[in-house]
Amino acid sequence: MPALHDLLSDLFAELRGDDAIMVTRVVYDSRQATPGSLFVALRGTHTDGHCYLADAASRGAVAAVVEEWPSEDVPGLRTIARVSDTRVALAAIAARFYGHPASDLGLIGVTGTDGKTTTTFLIDAILRTAGYRTGLIGTVALRIGDEFVAHDLRQTTPESLDVQALLARMRATGVAWAVVEATSHGLELHRLDHCPFDIAVVTNVTQEHLDFHGTIENYRRAKGRLLEFVRDRPERAYPRGIVLNADDEGARSLARFAGSVPILWYSATGKAVLVAENARMTDKGTSFRLRYGDQVADVHLRLFGLWNVENALAAAGTGILLGIPLDQVVTGLQQLAAVPGRFTPIDCGQPFRVIVDYAHTPKSFERVLPLARSLARGRVIVVFGSAGERDRIKRRLQGAIAARLAEFAVFTSEDPRHEDPDAIIAEIAEGAREAGAQEGQQFVCVEDRALAIREAFRRARPGDIVLLLGKGHEQCILYGDERRPWNEEAEARQALRELGYDCSS
Repeated sequence: MPALHDLLSDLFAELRGDDAIMVTRVVYDSRQATPGSLFVALRGTHTDGHCYLADAASRGAVAAVVEEWPSEDVPGLRTIARVSDTRVALAAIAARFYGHPASDLGLIGVTGTDGKTTTTFLIDAILRTAGYRTGLIGTVALRIGDEFVAHDLRQTTPESLDVQALLARMRATGVAWAVVEATSHGLELHRLDHCPFDIAVVTNVTQEHLDFHGTIENYRRAKGRLLEFVRDRPERAYPRGIVLNADDEGARSLARFAGSVPILWYSATGKAVLVAENARMTDKGTSFRLRYGDQVADVHLRLFGLWNVENALAAAGTGILLGIPLDQVVTGLQQLAAVPGRFTPIDCGQPFRVIVDYAHTPKSFERVLPLARSLARGRVIVVFGSAGERDRIKRRLQGAIAARLAEFAVFTSEDPRHEDPDAIIAEIAEGAREAGAQEGQQFVCVEDRALAIREAFRRARPGDIVLLLGKGHEQCILYGDERRPWNEEAEARQALRELGYDCSS
C-alpha cells in the first residue's frame, strides 16, 4: 500500500491536504471507488471526471488528482492534488502503484490503421510456438498466460491504469513477452506512457481518426510515439528494434522517429530485406514464399486475403528480431486458424456466401471487396455503415468504394453514438452518388442494421457474396450513451433461419 507522496513523485503537483496518507486503490471511474481510494479525474468527450469528485468521496475515496480545484470543499477528500494533465499523471501513478510491471516483461507494440489485431495474433502464435509464455492486449481479446478472454471493451488500448493492471497480472503469472495493440488514441492520450517498448511494429498508416487528430500529419505523429518509446527505452535485457512496412508510404514516414534503433523493413513486393514472393490465394487460405536474406521458407497461412501476407511479414519480422529460428516463425504463422470477426464465413446451407469482417476504413474496403470479387461466382453485395463522432471524410470515400467495387450496397448504422444515424448514412450515400451509383439500383439505405442484413439476404442470388462489414467481433452498437447488444454472426444466422436455412450446425 503506497503513500500518496510516492505516487505523486516528480509530477509537480500542488497539494491541499496530507500527502502521507496511504492509498489502497487507484480509480478514474468514481463508481469504482472504495475506502482508501485515490480518484483521478479525467476529461472525456462527453463527461468530465471533475464532476464526480463528490461521488468518488461518497464511496470512500480519500484523495483526488485534478486539473482544477473544486469550487467548494468535498467532504471525505482528505487531499487534493492539482496537476496540469491528469492523463499524464494517471499513467505515472498507475505504473508506480503496480510496481512498474513492464520492467519485468518484454514489450511488443503494434500500431497501424489496419491489420493490428491480426498481426498481434500472429506474433502471439509465433512466440507461443517458440515456447514463450505470452500476454496480449488488443481489440478482441486479452491473454494472460494460459487465460484467453474474448472481450468487447470498445477501446483497443485501455486506459493507462488498466494497462498497468494487466501487465501486473502478466508478471504475476510468469509471462515473458506481452504484445499490445497501440492505437493512435492510446498513444496520444498517454495510455501507454511508462511502457518501455522493446519492439515497435507498424502495419500501415492511412486515413483514419482525423476527427480526433485533425490532420494526417498529427495522426502519424501520434503513431510515431510508439517508435519513440522504443528509441528512448532504458537499457534492459531485451532485444530492441522496429519493424516497418516498406510498401506503405505512411509507415515509411514514421522512420524518422526511430533514431538509431535498427529497422527491419518488410515488403510484399520485394523492396526490403524481408519479403514475400509468389503470394496466392488457395482454397485453404493464403500461401507465399518468405525470403529473409539467404533464408527461404514456404508459408501456408490459414487466413484468407492477400493483405494477410503483409501482416504475416510484420509478425515474422518481430520473431526474427527476437532471434527465433525461421522454421519456428513459419510454424507459428501457420498455427493461427482464425481471428475473431476477420473474414469469417457464415454457412447455413444458403446458396450464396455470407462473410463477416471488421473492415471499416477505406483502405480495408479496397482490400476486402476485391477479395470477395475473386471468390464470387455472382455479385458482391455489401452491408456497412460508418462510425459516429469519427472521421467524417471517410464516409463519402466508403460510399464511393462500394459503388466502384460492389454490385449492390446496403448502407446502415455502425455506431452512430451521439450523431444522427440517418445523417451519417446520407453522407455515405452521397459518396456513392458522386461515384455514379443510383439509389434503388446500386444501393439502398436501411438504418436498422438487423433489417439491413435481411434486405441484403433478400436480394442475394445463388453465387453471390454478401459482405457484412464494420462490426466484426463487436458485441454492441453504440447509440448515444446506450450500448445496444449486437452480435453480427448471430444476427446473420438468425436472418438465414428466417429464410428457412438450417443454422443448427
